[in-house]
Amino acid sequence: MRVNLPVTNHAYELSEGDTLVSKTDREGVIVYANPAFVEASGYTEAELIGQPHNLVRHPDMPPEAFADLWSTLQAGLPWTGLVKNRRKNGDFYWVQANVTPVREDGVLSGFLSVRTRPTREQIAEAEQLYRQLREGSPKRLEIRRGVVSRGGLVGRLLAFRRIPVNTRILLSTAIGATLMLAGGVFGWYETSALARAAGVDSVIPTVVAAAGAVGAVLTLLFGYFISRTILRPLDRALGVARAIAGGDLSHRFEVTAWEETGQLMLALQQMTANMVAVLSDIGSNVGSIRVATGEIAAGNADLAGRTESQASNLEQTAASMEELTGTVKQNAEHARHANQLADAATDIAVKGGGVVNQVVDTMTSIKASSARISDIISVIDGIAFQTNILALNAAVEAARAGEQGRGFAVVATEVRHLAQRSTLAAREIKDLIGDSVEKVEQGAKLVDQAGEAMDDIVTSVELVAGIVGGIATASQEQHAGIEQVNEAVGQMDEITQQNAALVEEAAAAAQSLHEQADRLAQAVGVFSLGRGRARSQPAGTRPAPRLMPAASPQKRRGTAARAIGR
Repeated sequence: MRVNLPVTNHAYELSEGDTLVSKTDREGVIVYANPAFVEASGYTEAELIGQPHNLVRHPDMPPEAFADLWSTLQAGLPWTGLVKNRRKNGDFYWVQANVTPVREDGVLSGFLSVRTRPTREQIAEAEQLYRQLREGSPKRLEIRRGVVSRGGLVGRLLAFRRIPVNTRILLSTAIGATLMLAGGVFGWYETSALARAAGVDSVIPTVVAAAGAVGAVLTLLFGYFISRTILRPLDRALGVARAIAGGDLSHRFEVTAWEETGQLMLALQQMTANMVAVLSDIGSNVGSIRVATGEIAAGNADLAGRTESQASNLEQTAASMEELTGTVKQNAEHARHANQLADAATDIAVKGGGVVNQVVDTMTSIKASSARISDIISVIDGIAFQTNILALNAAVEAARAGEQGRGFAVVATEVRHLAQRSTLAAREIKDLIGDSVEKVEQGAKLVDQAGEAMDDIVTSVELVAGIVGGIATASQEQHAGIEQVNEAVGQMDEITQQNAALVEEAAAAAQSLHEQADRLAQAVGVFSLGRGRARSQPAGTRPAPRLMPAASPQKRRGTAARAIGR
């Protein structure tokens, strides 16, 4: 016997409405487990499927319980009893297990186990009796079909209650017939003795004996009639009920009587037909649901992929817009700074134009002064010329004076020399002044050109300043617009992310619905509807598991210790 360890003393409580269902093949290997059983076991579905059902067996369960379970199932009978199971983490839970053989086309294919939550009183009684079985005291305890009872004479007398009704009727009929026959023999003996004592010959003893024999025969015939008309239909009804309990709805039978047993068979026939109709409709609808949920799941998966792609693109767009926003903001800042520089350059150009105008005015004044100097030089030149003439005249006059005019002649000569030098100096100054005037005139022209250029520069700088100001204003507006676009893209990104999350949730819900449809198909697949009516099979990649029961103990209803199930 397999021993699963470790174990704890922590009890896992089943909910009031929990129904744990599993199905095994003939060797006890799990082929189906419903969600409630998976949750209670602590294992995953993948860990359960393909494993022997004693995977959940608890070491506290006595071996006698499982021996009774298998002997009952091998006899083709259902088994019911209380079972203590072990969870994956070592915790335990109690169930009232009902294990039924499952047949397909009359051949045993596995076992179906359905478990419910027992009462605390049932659990307490089962724990006590199972502990006594494990410890071997009292030694006369035994388990039969999930019910723990005592052995010995008292136990066997109590076991009389489990004798089938058919056997009881036949036994009672046999006893009645024997009593009738014994009464006839006794009556024959007594009447014969009385007749002999009276010395008469009488047929009464013969009549009494015949009456006893006829009574015995009639009693036997009555028992046979009861067995045939009541018990046989009941046996058939029991067989049909057991087949239905095992999930086989393919049984077909005819109702030949219309009394109570016939009405019972008719009710079973109608119940089977209704169940077949309902399960067939469920199977068909489950197939349609599976197709629809599969398409929804596929569509949601595709939508999720495209939404994620869109979200990724929006993230990239948002990042690009953020970079563009930074660039535009930087350009706007640069344009604002350039506008400030252009304003400063305009101010400087205006000031430069003013300075050039002042230079032009100064050059004009210099030109005028040069003209006046030229006039003064002309005057000086005239004076030198006249002085030279006067000196010549004086020299002539000194020569006439002879010896007396010699000194004056010397002075006149010096004066003439000075006049000549003044004339030369005046000419040089005049030449220099003329050259200066010419250069001043050229400078004045250049200054005039510079002034005109400065005016053009000021105009151009003002125009550039206006354009840069427009660029700065446009950049600021563009920055504000891009910020709005960026904010809109951010909102779109957020909405897309939310949509992606909703799509993922919808995809998960569709997948969950698809899996639930699979489970429903698997649950319906437990029932065999007969030829011409396919079992409900999931249309997906995996076939609908057949709800195969636990390969170990199950349950028996009875007061005390019901033993086993899962």
